[in-house]
Amino acid sequence: MIQTLMKLPNYSVAVVLCILSTLWLSTTSNPIIENFLKCLPDQSHSNHSISEAIYTRQNATFESVLLAYVRNCRYHTPTTPKPLAVVTAKHESHVQATVICAKRHGLQIRIRSGGHDYEGLSYVSHVPFVVLDMFHLRAIHVDVADESAWIESGATVGELYYEIAKKSKVHGFSAAAGPTVGVGGHFGGGGYGVMMRKYGLTVDNIEDAKLVNLNGTILDRKSMGEDLFWAIRGGGGASFGVILSWKIKLLPVPAKVTVFNIGRTLEQGATDVLYRWQHVAPKLPKEIFIRAMPQVLNTSLGNKAVEVSFIGFFLGQRDELLTLINGSLPELGLQKTDCIEMSWVESTVFWADYPVGTSIDVLLERPEGPTDNFKGKSDFVKEPIPKRDIESILKELLKIENMWMQWNPYGGRMSEISESETPFPHRSGNLFMIQYQISWEEEEIGATNKHLSLSRKFYEMMTPFVSKRPREAFQNYRDLDIGANLDNQTIFKIARLYGSKYFEGNFGRLVRVKTEVDPQNFFKHEQSIPPLSQDYLV
Repeated sequence: MIQTLMKLPNYSVAVVLCILSTLWLSTTSNPIIENFLKCLPDQSHSNHSISEAIYTRQNATFESVLLAYVRNCRYHTPTTPKPLAVVTAKHESHVQATVICAKRHGLQIRIRSGGHDYEGLSYVSHVPFVVLDMFHLRAIHVDVADESAWIESGATVGELYYEIAKKSKVHGFSAAAGPTVGVGGHFGGGGYGVMMRKYGLTVDNIEDAKLVNLNGTILDRKSMGEDLFWAIRGGGGASFGVILSWKIKLLPVPAKVTVFNIGRTLEQGATDVLYRWQHVAPKLPKEIFIRAMPQVLNTSLGNKAVEVSFIGFFLGQRDELLTLINGSLPELGLQKTDCIEMSWVESTVFWADYPVGTSIDVLLERPEGPTDNFKGKSDFVKEPIPKRDIESILKELLKIENMWMQWNPYGGRMSEISESETPFPHRSGNLFMIQYQISWEEEEIGATNKHLSLSRKFYEMMTPFVSKRPREAFQNYRDLDIGANLDNQTIFKIARLYGSKYFEGNFGRLVRVKTEVDPQNFFKHEQSIPPLSQDYLV
């Protein structure tokens, strides 16, 4: 066997060894997982049994539990590495026990909140690992008198919106449009929402947090210190510990807000409107957010066409919005009939792409498992894109099936906050952020490679129009193409590649915090913050 392996290329040897390791680790006699499982009850609270929270490969429901919070079919294939166990923590002591026992017995942990990591890093690893699943820890306590709320990491933003609305009609929060996104990772990565021009990001409105550290100790803001508290608000909590809960500041909203969604095809002047949008949208009053979303749609004639949807939100009423938009962006042709007044919580349902009038109960729904394969990327734009180039971009988009972009305007509060206030550095100087996403249903590897190639080629085509040195990226739209530490290695030069794009000048401070709180790099993944290497100075 060894002689056969020596004749194989290095990559093939690695694949074979990975398969052999997986086979060995899947056996019931594996001492690593046995010792880990024996350790858990000893380290968890006696009044909160951990036994019912543990799923191993021998459990009949193991696959369904693992699949429930997988959001990307690319990471649910026959060759995708699976964890030795999933610990669905039901009490904070279960989190503490998982950290202590995984560290003691040489297992890596992957921490999953809502499962929306674009590259599956919250539930996939190529070394022996367990998934610490937080979905049972979803309690939300809203204190209107204090204008604050505590949210456990396993809650979704939809559940948060719903609970806020139960207590107040004049408070909200600025977070994701997708209601199934888990707050654990979303908040820690610098999540944004349609009120970001008024109130900034999630991390700009976090007042406290509870975290389980390397030693299994629960820390709050006071006990963790301001450096670590700074790091987890935009630097990604999974590099520093396990976030148990966040305390947020509730944000004032009017009793009625206004929304709209207008589509324009190329024939209807989409190029002209989009060109003007990039000049106007970042300069509008803070209360207005207008997303531009170019996408390819099927026409009634069976053809494909590019349409740009202009999706708007206003912290105010219809008549005032009409005056502001038609005075600044008349090319959009906004009409009174386009504008719909509703409560803030109803607007979160609208932004989740449900029909107007849909019950807010949909905010409590949790979809089971993935629906398609996708690849996401991101960019930041600092100078207006010339009109002829916008036209070329839209025509190039037409050549690709099932791809869309979201152009999200900056300005307002986003330009007022210092780039070093939190690890999220993309502030003043940006006109808008772009998210790219391509999706496909075919499961064959050929289809995956084809669509990944299309995504990368389109991204390369956008190079002249986006930020440079570095080409910035948004951590919550995870993209391993920009740099990744593979094969369980942590090479500082590689970490600096993706770190500079996600965090720019804040990467150095993140490394110093990591070195202080996790010098042995227990909390790690392919794009985690590394501890300071002796070979490189930050």
